[in-house]
Amino acid sequence: MAKKFPTHPIHPERICWGCAKYCAADAMRCGNGSERTQHPAELLGEDWLDFGLDASAAREAGSAEQPAVRDAPAAGSGHIV
Repeated sequence: MAKKFPTHPIHPERICWGCAKYCAADAMRCGNGSERTQHPAELLGEDWLDFGLDASAAREAGSAEQPAVRDAPAAGSGHIV
């Protein structure tokens, strides 16, 4: 059985995501090269699940895994937009 892939890890920079071993970035056992493979959240941002082949199907189905959209700041709240 395959390990469950974490969608939003706390510190993705500490792990190599290149194979199912999830080695520490400074002690890679798989020989996946000299650099670690980055997590998709590092490459595409926190909304990385919105990209890819299943993104439109997930949006249409109203997937619960999608992050909530933040409201825009209220007018006159002092925030520069």
